[in-house]
Amino acid sequence: MAIIKSAKKRIRSSEKKRIVNLRRLRTMKEETKKFLKLIVAKKIEDAQKILPKLYQSIDKAVKNGIIKKNNAARKKSRLTKKIVDLKKKK
Repeated sequence: MAIIKSAKKRIRSSEKKRIVNLRRLRTMKEETKKFLKLIVAKKIEDAQKILPKLYQSIDKAVKNGIIKKNNAARKKSRLTKKIVDLKKKK
């Protein structure tokens, strides 16, 4: 347990930041799951509508340092590729 006042404050602030980071990560994962369910169901139009919101959640995760920039670029590329491949099959 921290004794110094500034250390106690640091514990409080880091806990708040941890909660915010977890929320951003959870949002990103939930959006990804929604998108992938639509892809499996072959609902291209609905998946395309969700894509900007998914990109936004991924970009926010990068901005806050939850995931790295290249990781986000790879995720976005792979998700977009799923739509393109689905369109080609139709």
